[in-house]
This record gives sequence, C-alpha cells and structure tokens, in this order.
Amino acid sequence: MGNGPAPYPNIGKRAKDLLTKDYNYDHKFLLSLPSSTGMGLVATGSKINQYFVGDISTEYKSGRTAVNVKVNTSSNISTKVTVNDVLPCMNAACSFDIPDHKSGKLDLHYLHHRAAICSSIGLHPAPLLELSAVIGDKGLALGGEVGLDTASSSFTKYNAGISFNRPDFSAALMLLDKGQTLKASYIQSVSSSSGTEIAAEMTHSFTSSENKFSFGSSHMVDPLTMVKARFSNDGRVAMLCQREWRPKSLITVSAEHDTKAVNTAPKLGITLALKP
Repeated sequence: MGNGPAPYPNIGKRAKDLLTKDYNYDHKFLLSLPSSTGMGLVATGSKINQYFVGDISTEYKSGRTAVNVKVNTSSNISTKVTVNDVLPCMNAACSFDIPDHKSGKLDLHYLHHRAAICSSIGLHPAPLLELSAVIGDKGLALGGEVGLDTASSSFTKYNAGISFNRPDFSAALMLLDKGQTLKASYIQSVSSSSGTEIAAEMTHSFTSSENKFSFGSSHMVDPLTMVKARFSNDGRVAMLCQREWRPKSLITVSAEHDTKAVNTAPKLGITLALKP
C-alpha cells in the first residue's frame, strides 16, 4: 500500500503545505507527552483577538484500536474510536461530540495499491454522506469526491482532481466548488542538499473570471533551521522561520504584511511546540 495512491485530500497537498503550513499570526503552543504504554497527552492553545482558546486531548492505543478524547475551553467533548485492519486494507473510525447528539459519524478508509476510497456517514436519521475515491499509483492518480445532504436531497459538493508526483516535483489540477473553480499547483525541489523548494498555486473562477495566485519557497539554513516566504497577488507577503531547538521541539515565528494597506501594521505570530 506504500506505493498506492494517497486519499483524495492529499491531491495538491505538497504544494499547499509549503505555501500555508505553520504560518500563524497569533500566539500558539502545543505540548505533546507521548508514552510507551500507549497513553499520550496533547495540549494546544492560542490567544486569538484577546481570547484564549485551546483543548486537551488524550489518546490510548492498544493493538489495532485507538481511542482519542478531546476537551476544549467551551467544555465540549469529542471522542473518536479508530480500528485498523477491520478488513484487509480497511480502517474504520467512529466519532461523536458531547452534548451534540447529532454529531455521530462513521468513517471507512480502504487503501489499496491501486485505489484509495474513503466514505463518511452521519449517524442520525438525515445524515450527510461523503465519498471520495482515487485510482492510480503513487506517481499518477485521478480522483474525485462527492457530498450528499439526505435531508434536502442536494449535493453539498462534487470535486475532481489529478496529480502527478515524482521525487523532485509534484503537479496537481483540481476542479472545485461544484465545477466553478479551477486550481493548479506545482512544487519543485531545486536543491536536495539545501532542502530548497519552490511552489506555486493558481485558481481561476469561471463565474467571476477572477484569477488568484500565490508562490513561495522554503530553504534549510542548517539541519535544524528552515525559512519560508510567500507572495500572493493580493499584495500580501509572508515570511516564516522555524527552529528545532531540541529534538522534536519547534519554535516558529511568522509574519505577514499587506503591501496594499500601508497604514496597517504587519501581523506577527509565534508557535511553540514541545515534544519530550
């Protein structure tokens, strides 16, 4: 299955991660406490617009089964039970939130060396059904996804995409928003020794004839320090510096400036991730 196609959400993910991953413009922290006994604890928090939000989650793994329980600052409890290899190449997960009795959901994932199929169904009388499928292999994959609201008998989404992947580059073309938006992305490795990569993403709206694009790059200054930069057609410029100051523990500083809003101060954020 390692040579099989990735699930549909992974189409174009490599370029998207370079352009968006780890950019944060608030104060954020993450504390992870893994355990060799199968029990782990993760705490996250952010200060957003003078408010502090966060959650604490614990996960227990035993054999093929994993149980994750998360509690946030609004006292909402989310639970997810995952069972791997229910059938050959198939995993299943059941999740629900407390006190929302309509939040129950069952997910099934089938990963094969020639196909990846994922489905989701709400566990209530008028559920939301979602299905995605990808065929191909690790190098070339074609797929699509569809969502159906059984309460209104209407489609919530139907999208399609194709990806072409090689060790030194990846390209993807996606038809989104029920066929109203075309998105193309590309990422290229410039130097494997320095970890330098460049990426670009462009979207075209068929309804408004509007084009948007972003391009960026990442570079490893040294084995422990990465810098990234991004520019968008709306005039926003972003930069990021990430340092692994101890094994698996990261500190990330990112900033964004809108060059078209000269009277607006740049956004600045910092993220601290601690993993013993």
